Amino acid sequence: MIDKEKVIKLVEEKLDEKMFLVDVSVNKSNVINVYVDSFDGVTIEKCIEISRNVEHNLDRDIEDFELQVSSPGLTEGFKVRQQYVKYKNREIEVDLKTGEHFEGVLKEVDDDEIILETSKREKVEGHKKKQLIVREHNIKYNEIKSAKAVITFK
Repeated sequence: MIDKEKVIKLVEEKLDEKMFLVDVSVNKSNVINVYVDSFDGVTIEKCIEISRNVEHNLDRDIEDFELQVSSPGLTEGFKVRQQYVKYKNREIEVDLKTGEHFEGVLKEVDDDEIILETSKREKVEGHKKKQLIVREHNIKYNEIKSAKAVITFK
């Protein structure tokens, strides 16, 4: 089986300062999936450059393999902290391991947690109409079951 650590090293050689590795998987059939992302978006040319570097440094005569290099899709969940940084000040949805669900603006990202700002219209005593209530939620990474970008067409 292809060595995953070797693939990671080969991918990282071709990442520029705005890019980051999201995930590398190698299955038993030697299908290698590489997911990279960037704060500026990932071009096809960059995927080709990474793919060629990996291909040219692995020997197909020793082990045949299939290689796919791409960016994670918009509907895919976040896997690394840099993805949270990329979506700072944008809307995301977060599912916690407790079953709670939040949708809001990602305000802060640090090494241990994120701060998510949610807003919701709620009935407040003394008011006839529902009022907009804004809350901040400090959420530790180990409490998160899944998180992903909210896609809007505004």
